[in-house]
Amino acid sequence: MTLPASQRSLTLDDFDYHLPEELIAQHPAAERRASRLLHVQPDALHDLMFPAVLDLLQPSDCLVVNDTRVIKARLFGKKATGGAVEILLDRLIDADHAYAMVRASKSPQPGSYIDVAGHAVEVLGRDPDHGDQYHLRFGSEILPLLDTHGSVPLPPYISHEADADDERRYQTVYADASKPGAVAAPTAGLHFDDALLAAIQAKGVKLVKVTLHVGAGTFAPVRVTNIAEHKMHSEWFSVPQNAVDAILEAKARGGRCVAVGTTSMRSLESAAALSGSGGSLRAATGDTSIFITPGFKFNVVDALITNFHLPKSTLMMLISAFAGMQRVRTAYAHAVAQRYRFFSYGDAMFLEKKLNDSEI
Repeated sequence: MTLPASQRSLTLDDFDYHLPEELIAQHPAAERRASRLLHVQPDALHDLMFPAVLDLLQPSDCLVVNDTRVIKARLFGKKATGGAVEILLDRLIDADHAYAMVRASKSPQPGSYIDVAGHAVEVLGRDPDHGDQYHLRFGSEILPLLDTHGSVPLPPYISHEADADDERRYQTVYADASKPGAVAAPTAGLHFDDALLAAIQAKGVKLVKVTLHVGAGTFAPVRVTNIAEHKMHSEWFSVPQNAVDAILEAKARGGRCVAVGTTSMRSLESAAALSGSGGSLRAATGDTSIFITPGFKFNVVDALITNFHLPKSTLMMLISAFAGMQRVRTAYAHAVAQRYRFFSYGDAMFLEKKLNDSEI
């Protein structure tokens, strides 16, 4: 007899589901707000269009978004031998240093150089504290080089090369030009346009901004069967004091904290976990490798707007922890049957928090 999930260690198979390949969205909807929205309540599912989020939000709520800006993190170059090299930046360390994944026929050696459009990039070695990624030193400032020669690092399940439309649509409308650093978009935010955000704020909902620079590790598969053995990649985040004040004020007046995307959620719950005050939200800045799985106690977020995630991914574990494993399974089966579009350019869900800790 197979024990229920509540009575055994969770494995990767607990977060699997069947997805027909044709449901993986290869391009965004014609307009940002034209996506569908599945409202997942404790006891019901509702098929909506994304602008209905305006009706699901209450004037006392606050809506928390991640204002990171996606950089053109993919570069192509050559080794001194002439061999082709692909560089995918994961994190900017400073103006001319970065951690990156490097793909080549033979691993580049410390002290060697990669030529990127006439710019010499020195390989300083691998850093075991950053997933064994390469530490690279650029001969000039990185961001101008990326703007000129880089390309948008679309997820591996999107088959086309990034083009000008991707540069515009794989970026939220509220991405802050002064906060570049994400190598993947916080995709739940891609559904909002300026008019919808204006309508939400006109209703009385407070728009709150946090920052988490999404790293390349977000695409990394979980390679262990027992999920407790998985090690999360680290990402830089910031929850400023004005965000904390707005969230606490909303809760004091009976409102909810509604997170747009798992990155906003992880920022807020990381700040609460690091506060050292029993889960109370405090301002925080630094690295987070928070791993949210069923059994996690949520201290800040009351509802979550999110896209549909890959089978067996850490994000499936996160939403299962938040809304309940069985409810998420039911919602995903419904979404597949109703032909929702999945992943980064796909449709969205509005998830209500599970009612109690005993709900699986």
